[in-house]
Amino acid sequence: MRTPIIAGNWKMFKTIVEAKEFAQNAKAGNTSTGVQKVICAPFTALPALSAELAGTDIALGAQNMHFEEQGAFTGEISPSMLKEIGVSYVIIGHSERRQYFNETDETVNKKVVAALKADLVPIVCVGESLEQREAGETSDIVRTQTEAAFSGLTPAQVAGSIIAYEPIWAIGTGRSSTAEDANETIAIIRSVIAEKFGQETAQQVRIQYGGSVKPENIASYMAQPDIDGALVGGASLVADSYLQLVNGASQR
Repeated sequence: MRTPIIAGNWKMFKTIVEAKEFAQNAKAGNTSTGVQKVICAPFTALPALSAELAGTDIALGAQNMHFEEQGAFTGEISPSMLKEIGVSYVIIGHSERRQYFNETDETVNKKVVAALKADLVPIVCVGESLEQREAGETSDIVRTQTEAAFSGLTPAQVAGSIIAYEPIWAIGTGRSSTAEDANETIAIIRSVIAEKFGQETAQQVRIQYGGSVKPENIASYMAQPDIDGALVGGASLVADSYLQLVNGASQR
């Protein structure tokens, strides 16, 4: 059985002081077991969170990284820099990175390869826009993005990765895909993995849903057979809300 995973994506929120306060509150209220917990924070907060969360079952994630180990890439962060400060996960190919910072299927693949080489777990984001959904292109979009992201990898590498299906039209809008619709698309993603890497790999890889997930609706998503957790934005910014999401996932 696949272990549920709840990953908070703080985006460009929280100072170091605010991040420490969150960690302290999360540690104090953290009782759930059987759910993998990850907080993906801004680069500046990662060292402080690493220290605060040491010895807990809350893992640390970054929101991006470069695919090169070092070089003249002003403003970028390498995989080894993340590993050095205790990061275990890294979000790759989030729609906001694709939309605002020219992330492409090619650079997503390079980053996935580099993350795995550095023993970081990639959380690989795929998803369609509202226009693509209304045009009936959802299946084609997630297939193309999934195939491109994992090109050249082994079944074991894919099985150890995380995929996050995030319909772009549901991110930060208050609109969310129904649990049934999300499961249907995630089943398509899983079928793509089965075609390319085998049925065993497809059954092992964990696929999250993301897009206006809240404590009030997490249970409906977790009740679906192909949804293994959530990549959560706004609802992960408050420790109590984040822990409610974890508790909801633990009821699966």
